[in-house]
Amino acid sequence: MMARVGRREEILAIACRLFSQKGYHGTTIRDISEACGILSGSLYAHINTKEDLLFEITDRGAEAFLGSLEPIVKSGKIASQKLREAVKAHMHVIEANLEAATVFFHEWKALTGDRYEQIRKKRDSYERLWAAILEEGIKSGEFKQLDEKLARLLVLSVANWTYQWYRPGGKLKADEVADRFVEMILIGFQA
Repeated sequence: MMARVGRREEILAIACRLFSQKGYHGTTIRDISEACGILSGSLYAHINTKEDLLFEITDRGAEAFLGSLEPIVKSGKIASQKLREAVKAHMHVIEANLEAATVFFHEWKALTGDRYEQIRKKRDSYERLWAAILEEGIKSGEFKQLDEKLARLLVLSVANWTYQWYRPGGKLKADEVADRFVEMILIGFQA
């Protein structure tokens, strides 16, 4: 059984790489099986459908983002500190899972039915956590009276787009990028 679990993880990693490079719709089962070094028919011993792979990759991504942010939001820290830690946590998830983050941000809408709804709900929950930080800062007077939705979209747009250009092992560490982003954002947010 252990070999099967290891093989499934290998298949997931290969599918993730291919989806991040070619997109979900641009990747075929044949592409995945060839990259795994097995016949297409043999791939079905490990998965039922290509969408199974996409769902597992995006669900793991959603859980990583949620799991990194929930303890920050629940902490007793002030809103600006939560914002700083939240951006760092977001950057760490991207840094540790660059290909999976690419798939998560770009390909989740290819999911269908209940799977689409499950990921959409997790994305909505993640956005609500960001909203809670911003609302807390506004209510406490730490942040000026902001349009919370636009502020949330600004922060998430900046943070989400980093997968496009950020490279682990590059000149700047994830924490340094996050600190610089937050410093610029707080200039506009602080009361």
